[in-house]
Amino acid sequence: MIATFAEYTIDPIHEKYAWRICDLLVANSDRLRRYFPKTLEQNLNPDLSKIFVGDKVRQFDCKEEFLFVLKEKENHKVIGLIYIKELDWKVGQAELAYCIGYQYEGKGWMTEAVKASSTYAFDHLGLKTLQIIAHKSNLGSIKVAEKCGYLWKRTLKKEHTPPREEPLDMELYELKTPTV
Repeated sequence: MIATFAEYTIDPIHEKYAWRICDLLVANSDRLRRYFPKTLEQNLNPDLSKIFVGDKVRQFDCKEEFLFVLKEKENHKVIGLIYIKELDWKVGQAELAYCIGYQYEGKGWMTEAVKASSTYAFDHLGLKTLQIIAHKSNLGSIKVAEKCGYLWKRTLKKEHTPPREEPLDMELYELKTPTV
């Protein structure tokens, strides 16, 4: 566990979460299809989720990518995901990507989770710069980035292509490691 809050915890990916990740993604498939298409397609049923989670555990162990689950304390339901991905160990940079179930939006939980994950990335992984990439219409994601101290840097032209859509321009936000 990297963080614990009143209602939920943030835990590293583990094989035991496969079914619960499948439940989260299928229940939120309409919302996630545009910005998490690969994660969604890899979790459309429990068998695919087992393969996905196995791959993510291996990537975590090899320090290629870090996937964390947000898990309700009471019933252990997976309610969200946070990735630390696109790692560039030479320059100490990575991207954070996150999603949360529709019934948990607006509670401030993702803001808490991104703050905790950012601290983890700086303190435990030794990263120097974290990035969040969001579409200008994804106001919830932008609000989380800004509340966590991420600053808008620039528009990335044709950065993301959702399924069956033209490429989208995306907004880049960055947070640098705090200096003492």
